[in-house]
Amino acid sequence: MKLATLKDGTRDGRLVVVNRSLTRCTEATHIAPTLQTALDDWAHAAPKLVVLAESLEHDAVPSMRFHEHNALSPLPRAYQWADGSAYVNHVELVRKARGAEMPETFWTDPLMYQGGSDTFLAPRDPIRMADEAWGIDMEGEVAVIVDDVPMGASRDEAQAAIRLIMLVNDVSLRGLIPAELAKGFGFFQSKPSSAFSPVAVTPDELGDAWDGGKVHLPLRVDLNGEAFGRADAGVDMTFDFPTIIAHAAKTRPLGAGAIVGSGTVSNKLDGGPGKPVAEGGVGYSCIAEVRMVETITQGAPKTPFMRFGDTVRIEMLDRDGHSVFGAIEQTVEKYERP
Repeated sequence: MKLATLKDGTRDGRLVVVNRSLTRCTEATHIAPTLQTALDDWAHAAPKLVVLAESLEHDAVPSMRFHEHNALSPLPRAYQWADGSAYVNHVELVRKARGAEMPETFWTDPLMYQGGSDTFLAPRDPIRMADEAWGIDMEGEVAVIVDDVPMGASRDEAQAAIRLIMLVNDVSLRGLIPAELAKGFGFFQSKPSSAFSPVAVTPDELGDAWDGGKVHLPLRVDLNGEAFGRADAGVDMTFDFPTIIAHAAKTRPLGAGAIVGSGTVSNKLDGGPGKPVAEGGVGYSCIAEVRMVETITQGAPKTPFMRFGDTVRIEMLDRDGHSVFGAIEQTVEKYERP
C-alpha cells in the first residue's frame, strides 16, 4: 500500500491512497482525514486502506491523476523526528577528515539526534536559505514511521512497530555545525526543515528488498542532473531500523507517527572511502562525504556545497526500474522574508 498527503491549503493536507505505478490516487479521507489520524488508529484504519488500495489497482473506485508536485511530505509535521547515523562509515569519514579518532563504541551504540518536526518541506518545494555561506548540503536517507513503541522495547517489538517507509532529504548547514557542536549541546540551527518522499509505503510493497530491518536497493541522488550517489541502502548499514528504534525508545516511549531516520546512506569501497559515480564508484548521498574523501586523499576539499539555483533529486527504483516512493526534487533558492 502506498499513501500520500495532498496539498489542500491546510497544515496537514488530506490523505490519499496511491497506486503502485504512482500515476493515480483516490481519496481516503472517509477512512482517515490525515495520515496521522490513520496512524493513531492503525489497527482499524489500515485494513480499510488496504481494501481501498486493492480497489484502486482494479479501477473499482473513483480516482484522479497523482501529481507528485501536489504532494506534501506524507506527514507534513510529526510529533517526533529522530535521526540516527546507521552508516558508521559516514561518521568514520567525518572524524578522519578532521584528524579525530573514532571511539570503538560508535560501532556498538548508535548515534542519534532529535530534529525539528513541526515543519517539513514538501518533496518538490524549494530549499530556501538566507546565505550560501551556511554550507547548504543534502543528505539522502531512508526513514520509517512507527506505531506506538513502549519504553524499553526489544528489537523484535521495535521491528513489529514499523508501519511505513519513505525517503528523506535531511538538509544540513555544514558551515553552522562546528560552532553548534562546540557548545556541547547538539544540532539546532544547522538542521533546518527536512523533506520526505511524495509517498510512504508499507514494507510489503518492497517485496524481498525489505528484510525486516533494511532496504536493499540503491538510493539515487542526482545533483544538477548528474549522478552523484548510487549507494545501496542495505549495504554497510551497521545498525538496522529495529536496532535504531529500540535505541530511541530506551528511556521514553515513541508515539504513533514518530519518524526514525537512518542517517546518510554510505557505502565503502574495498574497505575504504568510496569513489564518485563518474569514476566507477557508487558515489555519495551528501556533499560533505565527498569533501571528506577529497580532504583525506588530496589534502583539501574541492566540491562546493549547494548554491542558489542548484537542484537535488533523491529517488529509489525497484528491481524493475520503477520508482518506489516518487522523487524528492528540490532547488535551492535565496530566502527573502515576506
